[in-house]
Amino acid sequence: MSGSALLALLASCLMWGTTGIVAAGMTADVSTLAIGSFTMGVGGLILAALTWRNVRRALAIRRARLWVLLGGLRVFVYTLAFYAGMHDAGVAVGNTVALGSGPLFAGVIEWVATKRAPHRGWFVALGIATIGLVCVGVARGGSNSVGFTGVLLAVLAGIAYALYSVAGSRVIAAGADFRGSMGSVFGAGALPLLAVLMTTGLPLVNNPENLVRGAYLALGPLVLAYLLFGYALTRASASLVTLVTLLEPVFATILAVVVLGEALPPVGWFGVGLLVTGVAVATVPRRAADIPKSDPITR
Repeated sequence: MSGSALLALLASCLMWGTTGIVAAGMTADVSTLAIGSFTMGVGGLILAALTWRNVRRALAIRRARLWVLLGGLRVFVYTLAFYAGMHDAGVAVGNTVALGSGPLFAGVIEWVATKRAPHRGWFVALGIATIGLVCVGVARGGSNSVGFTGVLLAVLAGIAYALYSVAGSRVIAAGADFRGSMGSVFGAGALPLLAVLMTTGLPLVNNPENLVRGAYLALGPLVLAYLLFGYALTRASASLVTLVTLLEPVFATILAVVVLGEALPPVGWFGVGLLVTGVAVATVPRRAADIPKSDPITR
């Protein structure tokens, strides 16, 4: 993975890591579903509008259209499944299952789509990072009553995350640039999410402070972060990119400790170290080999 792609993903993970702190500042009557549909729905619409010229060029590519449709559908499914899963299974368990399963599913889906298996080091890195993610989840505390339905929804969110990541990568491989890829995929997913927002978002949009927080979530962790994410997809495979995004809980945990004053037991810091180690194992040894020569790369 190139240095610029890694820096782009680190910036994305940092912005994604702030979502918990910002969401915690919402008033109690704002549901997690409203936060998710506002972030992904309004943010996706803004992203599509900002990149409209690129989106039009992406949609003009016949091979890209099916991936745009699949990616947009999975953005919609991810948003609903992720937030519903956290509600039923608990924040720590829901995050751990969804984030931990995402890179694994991305590797399998990309394997099927491209007929190229991830390299052996990727599997080792995923194992190390997943153990670290579990440690962080345990340290942050989960619900004492974990709902089985919530775990299944979190797994569904992991599959959806993997699918829209791979879809974005395949749109780029079909000839679109990363702006067109992210704009078209998230624009397609935004349309049904806006319908969800209309039924859940009144407490969010009626309160100026909630609306400011929602605007940050839409513009930062969605628009800017996913443009950087899309840029990284032009420099590395979706399976590797999604693995690196496991650094998101590292930033979220550190911010929770520094900003919110949360305490993190030693097992949590051990997990943080494993997450960083896993990502390092995946990105350092194969700096050039992780970009398929057959895929067009946007410079």
